[in-house]
Amino acid sequence: MTAVLRTDRLTKDYGRRRALTDCTLSIPSGRVVGLVGPNGAGKSTLLQLACGLLGPTSGTIEVLGGRPNSGPAQVAKVGFVAQDTPTYAGLSVAEHLTLGARLNPGWDAGVAERRIAALGLDPAQRAGKLSGGQRAQLALTLAVAKRPQLLILDEPVASLDPLARREFLQSLMEFVAEQEASVILSSHLVADLERVCDHLVVLTAGRVQVAGDVEDLLGSHHRLTGARCDPAALPGGQELVHAGHTAKQSTLIVRSTAPIDDPAWVVEPLSLEDVVLAYLTEAAGRPRVLEPQR
Repeated sequence: MTAVLRTDRLTKDYGRRRALTDCTLSIPSGRVVGLVGPNGAGKSTLLQLACGLLGPTSGTIEVLGGRPNSGPAQVAKVGFVAQDTPTYAGLSVAEHLTLGARLNPGWDAGVAERRIAALGLDPAQRAGKLSGGQRAQLALTLAVAKRPQLLILDEPVASLDPLARREFLQSLMEFVAEQEASVILSSHLVADLERVCDHLVVLTAGRVQVAGDVEDLLGSHHRLTGARCDPAALPGGQELVHAGHTAKQSTLIVRSTAPIDDPAWVVEPLSLEDVVLAYLTEAAGRPRVLEPQR
């Protein structure tokens, strides 16, 4: 399957600080991808490299079969909404659409105008007078009216209230359904990602911890609870993700492609948030604190 984003040992340094380290990743096309990780994990750096706003220190990155920002045709394939959903405070909504039409040869005026009307935005209203949710929707409109093959969103809903977040994500899914585009969405809000994403990438300290289709990840990760044990004794085929212990009990998060049928363990499925937190906790080197067994 064609990869919408492919990296090989991608590394990015800012002076003496390393933001990405040997990042190797392949994201199939046609997915809505959730990119999650703690602050400073390198999420924004990866997305800006994908947009061509930054260049790598070493390694390679390929987007839709080409090098990011390699020319007008490549730029036209990618829509980007940055973390602060940038708009120009002094320009009206209509002027933003005019600017978008001038800058993007594949601009779809019909899509832009229909979205603005459906959102109830006044074309004469200046962006500086819009609410945060309205500015985010305007920024999304500018991105989708390019008719991109890949839409990249960097924490676009972080500052929005729950209703505005829901409306933004609903608009996003409408875009995906209408244009059959791929999406990479960075967010700390795992519940939002679980609603809209079918592929997940967990990034910590500049490295990919896990990546895959959400359905496959949920099917292959399990919580095992039983008498305290040494996790090194797990059978082959079971990869330990994270372990927590009390004096008498062990709780293990494992990845296994085969069913786990062992009477020594209570086996439970995990939510997407459980999977994410297990990788983040393990990468941070923090022992999971469990209540003593009573």
